[in-house]
Amino acid sequence: MNRSHALMTAAALSVATLCFNASAFAQSALTGTWTLVSIKAGASEPYGPAPRGRLFLEPNGQFAVTIVREGLAKIASDNRTTGTDAENKAVVQGSLAYFGTYSVNDKDQSIDMNIAASTYPNFDGQKQGRRYVLAGDELTITNPAASGGGAAVQVWKRVK
Repeated sequence: MNRSHALMTAAALSVATLCFNASAFAQSALTGTWTLVSIKAGASEPYGPAPRGRLFLEPNGQFAVTIVREGLAKIASDNRTTGTDAENKAVVQGSLAYFGTYSVNDKDQSIDMNIAASTYPNFDGQKQGRRYVLAGDELTITNPAASGGGAAVQVWKRVK
């Protein structure tokens, strides 16, 4: 086998492997971009009545979540690193972001989030299970271990 043939064979195997691995994730109906509608933890709305956020569930098994309370006050110094204690507290309590890998089990309507890093460092390295319900373009995710304690119910709408 000549070098050129070996390289072409290796490239074809690499592409086939990538396609196979991506297709295992892409088959989930949850794959895509979602915008946040609401979050409730018990009777409270920890990010207010109109939270903003995005959930990205990529076909390759990567995910990212960003949640921000609407109307967070700006940092008076106009410098993220020099906010006052009160300003920093408002930002920390009014936002959350995390990313990592995910897998979906459609049979039992569960999603496992393997969190690589989070703005709430207690989540770093955790594997967290969630339940979901998909109804058309609306995705409801129940997180039994929310960052504020207890369970939280997130409602997301698919971005078209």
